[in-house]
Amino acid sequence: MVDLKKIKPQNLWYIIGLIVTDGSLSKDGRHMNITSKDEEYLFDVRDALGIDNKIGKKSRGGTTEKKYSQLQFGDVKFYRYLLSIGLTPKKSLTLKEIKIDKKYFIDFLRGVIDGDGHISTWIHRTNLHRQWSLRITSGALIFINWLKEEIEKYFTVKGKLYGYIYKDKKNYIYNLKFGKLAAKVIAKEIYYKNSLCLNRKNKTKISLLRDKSKMVNYGNVISPSAEIGIQSRLKIE
Repeated sequence: MVDLKKIKPQNLWYIIGLIVTDGSLSKDGRHMNITSKDEEYLFDVRDALGIDNKIGKKSRGGTTEKKYSQLQFGDVKFYRYLLSIGLTPKKSLTLKEIKIDKKYFIDFLRGVIDGDGHISTWIHRTNLHRQWSLRITSGALIFINWLKEEIEKYFTVKGKLYGYIYKDKKNYIYNLKFGKLAAKVIAKEIYYKNSLCLNRKNKTKISLLRDKSKMVNYGNVISPSAEIGIQSRLKIE
């Protein structure tokens, strides 16, 4: 059983962000699942929840090889709590705003990024400066638009939101992108010392913050206003 009174609130909101992106709620009204390639990481998540469920294995993406680790646990009270703040079964396309305790927004966002985010780096072909970007992917337009607005307000940065469709797929996938300066601002605050996080993302964050290559405020990315990529100018029903 998950005892909400005994979980550190910063860990609770981190795990909620993780479930929002890389977890799922079963239709049975009781069970939740978190999946990761990193088994040791799931042990940390399990300990933070204060439970002792077994870490199992599962396949993904239509394959039969069980190479992913999963933490599955049942708790009707916690399940209903997740429903009350906006999570739903089959949330990938239907997720909307999440009722967050604003005090722990950075922890929630860290969970989202560790679930469906990506911090990438490359060398620019023209100026040879190292470039960085932070991307968050979602199939739920209302959720990703809401998240974009919340990030921009909290960190006073600008991001761009792009929508695209994979070949042979019917639904749009949305990619929320923040450039180098904005990524530094976000990463520096959310990946604080001793915070619960996916270790490989934390290592990438440290490299990002230590990068001393030339910093130019391209497109005024440090700004309170938002900018949305032309591909994503879609009407929200």
